[in-house]
Amino acid sequence: MYVPKLFRLDDWPTIRQFIHQNSFAVLISHHEGKPWGTHLPLEITVNESGEKVLWGHLSRANPQWRSFESNPLVMAIFQGPHSYVSSSWYNHLNVPTWNYIAVHIYGTVKIMEEEKLYESLKLLVNRYEKVAKNPMDVETMPQEFVRREMKGIVGMEIAIEKIEGKWKLSQNRGDEDYRNIIQELEQLSDLNSKLVAGEMKKMRTD
Repeated sequence: MYVPKLFRLDDWPTIRQFIHQNSFAVLISHHEGKPWGTHLPLEITVNESGEKVLWGHLSRANPQWRSFESNPLVMAIFQGPHSYVSSSWYNHLNVPTWNYIAVHIYGTVKIMEEEKLYESLKLLVNRYEKVAKNPMDVETMPQEFVRREMKGIVGMEIAIEKIEGKWKLSQNRGDEDYRNIIQELEQLSDLNSKLVAGEMKKMRTD
């Protein structure tokens, strides 16, 4: 990913929190000589060796996983809020742009053994079931059913080798333009614009 120095963010706690809040990612690899992408949730955690890793799983019917052994290098893209920025909001003639937050993680993937897949499913289900009135729990579900359903998926662990964080939030604009962009974004009806305005406020305060 092209990341100018002005827009680069390397703070690990901020990146980790961003991934946690935007965990529905795109996993990209090479399959049969072509790029292949799958949309899926990925959880960032620490494995038994103390390494930062991503855990996730694919449908066994998805052929992407069959190329992991021969092409283990993968990229996971985490997308945050984004919004169009009109140049009419500046105090001078310029061009429009797009503000956004994104994180790319590069690493090496390997297939999980069954018990680690079970642990990853517990982590995933426990996190997302919190919003349900009667949350499900992998450990309290009929284990014969759970093990049977697990045969339809393939678990994976991605050892993180490189992280790129891009917070493109008009850092190259003067204070007046910066304030105007925030005000204009806050007046728009879509959620993304309001979220971008909120992130811009965090980045630069009066």
